[in-house]
Amino acid sequence: MPADAQTYPGNVASDERLLDIVIVSATGARDLLRDCLHSLERHPLGAGPMAVHVVDNASTDGAADMVRREFPDVHLEALGWNSGFCIANNLVLARTSAPYALLLNPDTEVSAGALDYVVKLMQERPSAGVSSCRLVQRDGTFDHAAKRSFPTPLGSLAHFTGLGRRQSATGRLAQYRAPGLSEHDSGPVDAVNGAFMLVRRSAMNEVGLLDERYWLYMEDLDWCYRFKQAGWEVWYDGGATIVHVKGGTSVERGHRALRANAAFHRSMGRFYRKFYSGHRPWLDAAVYAAIGGKLVISATRSAVARRGFR
Repeated sequence: MPADAQTYPGNVASDERLLDIVIVSATGARDLLRDCLHSLERHPLGAGPMAVHVVDNASTDGAADMVRREFPDVHLEALGWNSGFCIANNLVLARTSAPYALLLNPDTEVSAGALDYVVKLMQERPSAGVSSCRLVQRDGTFDHAAKRSFPTPLGSLAHFTGLGRRQSATGRLAQYRAPGLSEHDSGPVDAVNGAFMLVRRSAMNEVGLLDERYWLYMEDLDWCYRFKQAGWEVWYDGGATIVHVKGGTSVERGHRALRANAAFHRSMGRFYRKFYSGHRPWLDAAVYAAIGGKLVISATRSAVARRGFR
C-alpha cells in the first residue's frame, strides 16, 4: 500500500454505508484495476463510509488473486464465466443498499475530492437520479463520451464517420457529444458514461437495474434513457475530474476484438429497436443496414490492423 494511502472500512455494514462502488473487471484489466483501487485508497469518500466491490468476469490474468492479496478490504466476487457488464454490476446493485452506488470502470483513476464532489452534488440536487463528472484521458484530453445526447440518425452517422468529432463540427453534426455544455460546465444532459456513473438508490429502485440483454456497450445510454423517461435528471458536472484510460479494458492496440466489436454493434441495434423503431419501417431498415455495414467495415479494419502488429 502506498505510504500516503488511506484505508476505507470495507467491513462497515451495508445499511451504514453512504456509497457502494462497483467495478467489473475482465481479462487484460489487472494492472489498470490495481491502479484504480490504489486511487480509491488514496482518495476515499470523506463524507461517510464506502465499500468497494470488484466483480471479476472469469479473468485469466490473475486479477482476482491480485485483489485478494493486495486489497483485503475489497469485496471480491469471482465469477466462473464472463457475464458482461450488466449482469456483473447487477449482482452487487441488487444486494447492497447504500443511498448511492457508483459504477466505476477498472481503467479509471479517481482524483482527490472527486467522490465527495459528486456525492455532495447528488445530495444538493434531489431531482438528479444519475450524475457524472469530467473524464480525461491520460494525456489530459477530454473524453467526449463523458456527456452525450441520445443519438439521432444524422448525429450517429456524423459521429461514426468522424465528421461529428471534428473540432469545427457544430449543431446536428456534433449532436451526439452534447455540444451545448462545455467540458467544464455543469448541467443536465441526456446521458453520461458508464465508466463513472453515480446513481441514486431511490431512483434506481424506481427505474430498475441495468438491462441484462446488453452484454457490453450502450447499457449506460439505455439506463440514462430510462431514468429520464421516469422523470429523473441526468446531470453532468465538470467541476471534478477523473482519469479514464479510454478503451483500456476492451480494446487491443486501439482496435476492438471481434467479440467486442460484434457486441458493440448488436447493442446499437438493440438500443434503436427498444426506443426508436416501429414508426417508419423504411427508416428502421436503413438503420439496421447501416449498423450491419458498419460492423463489417469495423471488424475488417480491426482484423487487418491486428494482423499488422504480429
